[in-house]
Amino acid sequence: MPRPGPASAPEDPAAALGAAAELLALLQARGQDGASAAVSPSQLRALLAVEGAEGINLRALGAVLGSSPPSVTRLCDRLEAMGLLTRSPHPSSRREVELRLTPRGRAVVGEHRAIRARAVSAVLARMAPEA
Repeated sequence: MPRPGPASAPEDPAAALGAAAELLALLQARGQDGASAAVSPSQLRALLAVEGAEGINLRALGAVLGSSPPSVTRLCDRLEAMGLLTRSPHPSSRREVELRLTPRGRAVVGEHRAIRARAVSAVLARMAPEA
């Protein structure tokens, strides 16, 4: 099959955009499916948020996730019970706790990223290079 040259445009930009959107949705699903059978998508989102803001408190995590305080507390209870997250007292406020990933929590996040990277690489390998 001939490949388009640098000066040629895609035959149907809308179809190309649609295909790209489908690939992104597929990658999202694959990344969630393979991350860890024991970690739900909402738990993974929480782990990623804590990783990005180490020491975040429950209220700030709730704002990031768009969840109510009781929901965030239950979510963190489950993550802590799974050994993925720790809570420790805030150094300057006894009413707050700091959330941090455990080594196992970091491993789950790393596994998720590796799965996603493999999926992206597989999709990119199937794409025709631009000449």
